[in-house]
Amino acid sequence: MEVTEVRIFPVDEDRLKAYVTITFDNCFLVRDVKVIHGNKGLFVAMPSKKRKDGTYQDIAHPINKETRAMIEEKVLGEYHRIVSGGLDDSAQE
Repeated sequence: MEVTEVRIFPVDEDRLKAYVTITFDNCFLVRDVKVIHGNKGLFVAMPSKKRKDGTYQDIAHPINKETRAMIEEKVLGEYHRIVSGGLDDSAQE
């Protein structure tokens, strides 16, 4: 599996820094991924929904740390490129 596109949509909020859309293998799209500024720096939060008890549950997420690291590397790399003045709001990887 390969991340083939990352689209960053920056927002001007306190902890939420961007919404992200990721495409895998040019055929599977995941929306509502978030770039969050946490206590230890930036991290990638997977799409989630609020449950009846008020907690949140991920809708889609990587099931191993290698896949999570690969996604975070691609997303945060593109986020840094965009916020540092990249020419386009998306990148083909």
